[in-house]
Amino acid sequence: MELKTIRYEVADQVATITLDRPERLNAWTGRMHAEYRWAIDQAEVAADVRVIVVTGAGRGFCAGADRSALQTHLDRGGYDSGLPATISTPGYGVRPEFDCDFAFHFGLSTPTIAAINGPAAGVGLVLACYCDLRFAAAGAKLTTAHGKLNLPAEYGLSWLLPRLIGLTRANDLLLTSRVFLAEEAAQIGLVNATVDGDELLDHTYAYAARLVADVSPRSAAETKRQIYTDQLRDVGASVAEAQALLDDMVREPAFRRGVAALLRKESPHFDDR
Repeated sequence: MELKTIRYEVADQVATITLDRPERLNAWTGRMHAEYRWAIDQAEVAADVRVIVVTGAGRGFCAGADRSALQTHLDRGGYDSGLPATISTPGYGVRPEFDCDFAFHFGLSTPTIAAINGPAAGVGLVLACYCDLRFAAAGAKLTTAHGKLNLPAEYGLSWLLPRLIGLTRANDLLLTSRVFLAEEAAQIGLVNATVDGDELLDHTYAYAARLVADVSPRSAAETKRQIYTDQLRDVGASVAEAQALLDDMVREPAFRRGVAALLRKESPHFDDR
């Protein structure tokens, strides 16, 4: 695919997907959506990718839907996603509930980290929330945005946000569409940490490097799938599956490597996918 609205790069087993419309604060379009899904698909199947980092070019993460797209909805008298007829389907096939826009992140085996370098509004905040981890530049402005446009909570955010920060806090952000800062997001648990903007990517890549070195690919993939699948089932099913996985995974070479490294008090250096 010819990429016009994002950049896709791989280094040190980390894929970086950069939303690349800095002159529009990386406002979301149908083309960006299609290119983003393509890039996620590439990273998910690549043998040399263990972590995905999502960030924005320039001074913004993603300012939400592009204004021209909003005008298109008005002109056509209804919602138009702007997506092509055929798009990539990363993460599909794990559970039917995950086979839809943005929820497909839950079907990925690769951990994803949002490096929120600036404003994240509407669908931009949605994108960040569907990542597994979030680091934000100090002072970055965030908002759900939809209420001020007479829109519903977007892309399942009404399901996801209460699970991330609790119902009461989610109600505040969803019902008011108010602007809040990265520091408040860290206080309520929406982001893992705030970092000086100049240090954000270095911090994120250092975190990703620890995942690559210290966590086996199989463990990361199974744990991520367990986390999101368990949001949809009872604790007994979770325990039963964990026991079955335990019996299977202790037979693998990665378990022997992990035990040996533990005894030597060293990092296991899981450098293969």
